[in-house]
Amino acid sequence: MWKGRFSQDTNEAVLNFTQSLDLDWRMALADIRGSIAHVRMLGHTGLLSAEDAETIEKNLCDIADEIRNGEFVPKVSLEDVHMNIESRLIEKCGAVGARLHMGRSRNDQVNTTVRLYLRKELLEIWSGLDALILVLLKKAEEHINIVVPGYTHLQQAQPISMGQFWMAHTQAFLRDAKRFFDAYEAVDESPLGCGALAGSTLPLDREFTCRDLGFSKITANSMDTVAHRDHFMDVLYFAAVFGGHVSRLSEDLIIYFSTEFGWIKLPDAFCTGSSIMPQKKNPDVLELLRGKTGQLSGALVDLITMTKGIPLTYNRDLQDDKRSLFRTIDCLKGIFSVLPALINEVEVDEDAANRGFSDGLILATDVAEYLVLRGVPFRSAHEKVGHVVRYCVENNKPLTALTIEEWQKYIPEVAPDLLPLLSPRKSMERRSTLGGTAPSQVRRQIEDARVKLILFNGEAEGLKESIPGGY
Repeated sequence: MWKGRFSQDTNEAVLNFTQSLDLDWRMALADIRGSIAHVRMLGHTGLLSAEDAETIEKNLCDIADEIRNGEFVPKVSLEDVHMNIESRLIEKCGAVGARLHMGRSRNDQVNTTVRLYLRKELLEIWSGLDALILVLLKKAEEHINIVVPGYTHLQQAQPISMGQFWMAHTQAFLRDAKRFFDAYEAVDESPLGCGALAGSTLPLDREFTCRDLGFSKITANSMDTVAHRDHFMDVLYFAAVFGGHVSRLSEDLIIYFSTEFGWIKLPDAFCTGSSIMPQKKNPDVLELLRGKTGQLSGALVDLITMTKGIPLTYNRDLQDDKRSLFRTIDCLKGIFSVLPALINEVEVDEDAANRGFSDGLILATDVAEYLVLRGVPFRSAHEKVGHVVRYCVENNKPLTALTIEEWQKYIPEVAPDLLPLLSPRKSMERRSTLGGTAPSQVRRQIEDARVKLILFNGEAEGLKESIPGGY
């Protein structure tokens, strides 16, 4: 490619060190589609004759078939996917094929190829995220009337609907969905025509290639286009935050599945045993999901570090920008291959969950709020109920077993109407503030989430329709 300038062949060790074929061959069809748009534009502007443009496009389509059929074996000596395809094109149609690269640099070519590839991959990722949110909504509906402990500091705090638990995680993934589409928007820009860094003296038509490739807009500055990888970072940021949410969900289920908690039941098909202990049922899939967070967060840090301090515009450091990106795409696909199916089979043992309520102390806040409604200042109510809690602990007596006389000994403001309120289910049902855990509020959350999901899916369908065929 640069033999005119150099007097020596590239050292074999350097060739092996600098090649990216192991990384970028997966983008071969996307690269061909970008080249087809470029050659169509060259024909449209008169830079290529209609006959030459047609010949190049036909041979590019033939090469795409060779790739799909496994007939095209790329050569490491040609360094990357782009040069392998161009070399094969020249083999097939001679000097005409050598005209393909006019008005184009590998800098804008690679940038275009990756964006084309990413758009399709991201829409597959959306299908996985959509499936995950749907199954969480399904579980929220199934478990809306099941009462379980809610925790702060991993200590019992207040009774909640299990539907509220699932919706809490759903809200996090809905925020991820917003981040996802923001990242897609950053990817969905056409860089073709920026050249090496400064555009071209040839009369290229960037709007033509933008339309042909279905991009929503054209990048604004040729130097910035070649230099930045912000759109990669947006994808990796979405993935890193999503990974944190997957980890938190996995951790919750791992804890509640443990013998000491014991109120979550996991499907056998998503657990493993022990090589030595016959009784074991280990939540290995959830543990692996929890562990993926490191890969996803690490990929973002990798790219941020790589791009820090690189001067304008292109530098070879950026060849490795896709390694973490593609690992992230593969990691996300792996997560979606198991997590929705696992969640779908999770069951709740409500009796086991309610055994944790046996001391009744989880209802202490309900008593304090009862007193507030009777005119007691909250801080005074908090202190009064605290004395009762201490009495129950010291005497090993459940809060719910206290007589009205015992209540009034410590809190004269208590009346007999308190006692019917002191059950975990009643506590859950009465927490009906917006976004609260009462079933009526959880149903409202589910309905709102379904509307959001419909809108997101409508956006995704529109994006799918804008992507051209052929790769």
